[in-house]
Amino acid sequence: MTQDQVLGVFRRCGALLQGHFVLRSGRHSRTFFQCALVLQEPVATSELCGALVGKVKNAGWIFPSVISPAMGGILVGHEVARHLGKRHIFAEKEDGKLKIRRFDVKPGERFLVAEDVITTGSAVREVMGLVNASGGEVAGVACLVDRSEKDPGFGVPMCSLVRLPVETFEATAVPPDLQKIPAVKPGSR
Repeated sequence: MTQDQVLGVFRRCGALLQGHFVLRSGRHSRTFFQCALVLQEPVATSELCGALVGKVKNAGWIFPSVISPAMGGILVGHEVARHLGKRHIFAEKEDGKLKIRRFDVKPGERFLVAEDVITTGSAVREVMGLVNASGGEVAGVACLVDRSEKDPGFGVPMCSLVRLPVETFEATAVPPDLQKIPAVKPGSR
């Protein structure tokens, strides 16, 4: 899929929003990818994740398992794993932090970390830390949308279905035009 085709799916599902948003990171933005609006559509989810799997296969990463952070990454991780015929596990919130609660990570087990949208990469880094602390390894990171303004610095290869850096602002540096619009926090945290 081309970037325009991917963005077309997001637009068709009403998932590419414009306004004043507070992101999961606490930063502010004019643009928000509400992946849940795409992921509620199984056909669109399969189409996008199938295209992402094509990129993962082309990268040649070797891993038997996929892991994703809750919430947004779970459907992406599950669908990517389904397309690949691999196991999928997820990290979920407990006392405000991600934890691998329901699953075992075998020593040396290699994972693909799958996520819906990456802006700062904090959730992915948290999951990577959990995998490493459990004796596993991360082979790479795959996401539907990479909206980071700079390299998130994962230390492993990363691929995305669409790369669309979106300007974000610290809460103390919101531009005057955005200050006039009430902020909405549509994210999952």
